[in-house]
Amino acid sequence: MTQQSGTAVLSTEATADALLVATGISKSFGNVRALQDVSVWLPRGQITALIGDNGAGKSTLVRVLSGVHPADEGSLTFDGSPVRFASPEDARTAGIETVHQNLALIDDLTVWQNLFLNRELVRGFGPLSFLDRKRMQEQAEKMLSRLSVNVPPIRSKVRRLSGGQRQAVAISRAAGWGSKLVIMDEPTAALGVQETARVEELVKGLRADGMTVLLISHNFDQVMRLADQVWVMRAGRLAAGRRTQDTDGEELVGLVTGAITS
Repeated sequence: MTQQSGTAVLSTEATADALLVATGISKSFGNVRALQDVSVWLPRGQITALIGDNGAGKSTLVRVLSGVHPADEGSLTFDGSPVRFASPEDARTAGIETVHQNLALIDDLTVWQNLFLNRELVRGFGPLSFLDRKRMQEQAEKMLSRLSVNVPPIRSKVRRLSGGQRQAVAISRAAGWGSKLVIMDEPTAALGVQETARVEELVKGLRADGMTVLLISHNFDQVMRLADQVWVMRAGRLAAGRRTQDTDGEELVGLVTGAITS
């Protein structure tokens, strides 16, 4: 993975099997330059990590990729076609699901209701249509079992779940809708050791199923355990890119802080 002046060189070889390619992405908010000429790619069927200090531009880049913010400059190619997302719904329709740090789950709804939130199945037509609760519950069971998730019954209220179980529901929802790319923002930030291990197994399960994952994490040990490659952000620019087999946690720390430059 070649670097030049903080911007990845998008060679044909490097991006040939990429699911998503972002080229020259820049974004400003008033006088604040949040992203400047950032180019990254996500290899299909692999886990890519995105790391950097607070304010490095990670969140802004993720919001551009997931349709929250349009880029001021640059282009996106997704699954071989140029795309421009006007909204998160556009990104979801294309096959990009985001598991936000707050998980976006509704505590007072059941597990199955959260899985089908804003995607409810109905039967009948027009004014005679009804929610197809039975079919949604059956599909919810399949969505959870696909990832071998050990959660309480699908009729349980989300507020009764542990942190790891909540994360599992959010991951199952993201992976259960024909998604091609799952973006995960700090998926284990508030979890204990056992629940973190469980969620990491879920993330590896997504890769085993052929899904592409973008993982945002401050945990460099976790990045080394899970990711196939890593992009390093610093001060709104791309600082470096590495295959994890060719780096270590110490180098990643240096790249994030600027003690090491690529």
